[in-house]
Amino acid sequence: MVVEDAAMGRWEGARQLLAATGADWDRRIFRLQVLARVGARLTFADTWAQAEPQSPHALALLAHVLALRSMAGGRGRGRSEAMELAWDACDAAADRMPSDPSPYVVMLALTRFHSPPQDPEWRATVGQLWQQVIERDPWNREAHHELLTYLFPSWHGTGGEMFHWVQERCTHAPRGLPAHVLPLVALAESHRQRMEVEGHRYGLTVHPWTDNPSTWQAWDNWWSYRAPNTPHAAFHEDANYLAHALSFANRHREAGEVFDAIGPYATDVPWSYCGDAPLLFNRHRAWAVKASAP
Repeated sequence: MVVEDAAMGRWEGARQLLAATGADWDRRIFRLQVLARVGARLTFADTWAQAEPQSPHALALLAHVLALRSMAGGRGRGRSEAMELAWDACDAAADRMPSDPSPYVVMLALTRFHSPPQDPEWRATVGQLWQQVIERDPWNREAHHELLTYLFPSWHGTGGEMFHWVQERCTHAPRGLPAHVLPLVALAESHRQRMEVEGHRYGLTVHPWTDNPSTWQAWDNWWSYRAPNTPHAAFHEDANYLAHALSFANRHREAGEVFDAIGPYATDVPWSYCGDAPLLFNRHRAWAVKASAP
């Protein structure tokens, strides 16, 4: 309903939704991202910020929207007028609500996307922004995924750096947090990149999830300790990574529990990294149901 209203230029529903979200930063960022995908091609976020220029919610949404618009020009091109507008909106949002980590998460995305390749000055900025986030929300799910993406070899890092960072974070992460899925994200990205670079020489028959300890670490430290009645906002994305890893490790019985929690909410990634995403999801879910049957 809020998205439909926004698509028609009405921002009052978005204001109520974000105000009601309070300090649930995980859910706030998720809702901002959903609204921003609509606002990037429309004007309701701009209109709201003009009508309520002191609203931290309007400014946070505008920062997300301007960031998406700035990315339309292509990656790795350094600072541009569009990026500067988005950055200024982040600064304004942070000033209005200093406890909110979302402006700094947007800045991380801006830095990752617009940074020239392997630029040490931009990387130093990433470190400063990361500190701002974790001071406000030490285990912010979206910030962790944003920094991990920065460390992808296809962006600004290396494979060794990527895997080292996710393992270090998991070592310190309390049980029950989705941060324990990060190694599976890194593993999927490594597989995707090898498929892209090596093609048939690597092959779909090679599955790095088989006997990989990261799968069981995610199961033991996130899945077994999570609060099933209060899933985090991006639960289905993380659950798809775990279901995928369990499936390709031939642990279909355990995967059945995850598929049951996912329901119909399949995600394209990481299934598409191994072939036709809907086909693989449905095939492995069917195997999981069969394996879980009494």
